[in-house]
Amino acid sequence: MKTTRPLLSALTVLLLASAPAVASCAFENKVPVKVSAAAFPAWKAVTSAMAECGNVQSELSQEFQEKQAAGFAAKPSLYHIGGVANSSLVPLVNQGLVRPLDDLVARFGQKLRPNQLIRVDGKVVAIAMMANAQHLMYRKDIFDTLGIAVPGTYGELLAAADKIQKANTVKYPFGGTWKTTWLEFVNMYMGYGGEFFTDRVQPAVNNAKGVAALEMLKKLTAYMDPEYLVSDATYVQQQFQQGRIAMANYWASRAAALDDPKESQVVGKIAMAAAPAPDKGLPPASTLWWDGIVIAKNISDAEAEAAFKVALEGMDADMVKANASAAIWLIEGYAADKLAAGAQATAANGAKPYPASTQMGLMQKAIANKLNDFLKGGKDARTTLADIEADYRVLAKEAGLL
Repeated sequence: MKTTRPLLSALTVLLLASAPAVASCAFENKVPVKVSAAAFPAWKAVTSAMAECGNVQSELSQEFQEKQAAGFAAKPSLYHIGGVANSSLVPLVNQGLVRPLDDLVARFGQKLRPNQLIRVDGKVVAIAMMANAQHLMYRKDIFDTLGIAVPGTYGELLAAADKIQKANTVKYPFGGTWKTTWLEFVNMYMGYGGEFFTDRVQPAVNNAKGVAALEMLKKLTAYMDPEYLVSDATYVQQQFQQGRIAMANYWASRAAALDDPKESQVVGKIAMAAAPAPDKGLPPASTLWWDGIVIAKNISDAEAEAAFKVALEGMDADMVKANASAAIWLIEGYAADKLAAGAQATAANGAKPYPASTQMGLMQKAIANKLNDFLKGGKDARTTLADIEADYRVLAKEAGLL
């Protein structure tokens, strides 16, 4: 499976984009359309704009990926539009659950940019709406008071965390979305320059870089909430907003919520920076992502047309103008603000796109299955990495890759 990777160029050039706004919704939708997507501010903005067209019902959930796969597999599909990212697109495509969009793009997508068109095997299967990355967000007021420089490496970050912990200025120096520990490992391992496979499908994480990545993750846990394994994006958002943490490697798409006076106690105190590198001379320990929409295959042509038109109305310049700080938009009319600086710096410093593929999806599952044993102290690094490779081989054989 081949996918285009528009995100690098998107993150580095989208800041120059601008265009006049258009009407909030250009048509009245008569066809019921149901959307499944993740529950974060950018999707709330987009689905709210879709709803202005009428007959749109949105289901936003942190468990959207599992719900989507089952919903799209139904005949007819339970959803018409799915919100996806690099990795969550892959299983839907592999199961043949998404509709090629070339004809709809030709008829209705004249305002779409080339880097929004996500192709698999030459066919457009998704429309990207935003770029995303985990990068360093930190309490500038605390850093200034304690005389801490913005950490460029994880060694410097650990030193900063230790100083913050001794000063007892917040409950926990560091936070993160470690409910998805597999992504934390992927980010750190790629930061060390690690490769996941040999011969495209043979696992290759049981090596010195894998050990270094695991050991660095373990060091970070000493400065985190003891419940870090249940910490998702909303958990970290609340930790920041309530003044409980001083820094986190956190999603760019959540930055606006930290500066929202209606729900945050730290407005104006959070600054953005590039994700730290594991060590000097290495790239940031982060991966670049896009989020966008797909249209279900198991629906009628009339429903697909209505869903596509509704989706485009949700991703227009008018929505961007009203929600400029909610994401790093790939949509015309976007002009970056200070909240985009960390993601831009992470891309500029050499972070790579998340390596989405069928085999990477299986590797992701294997890491998720085995990594927590190491973090809880049940196994050493080498045993954990060997377990990950063994688990991957089982999954890959079941999938017919090995």
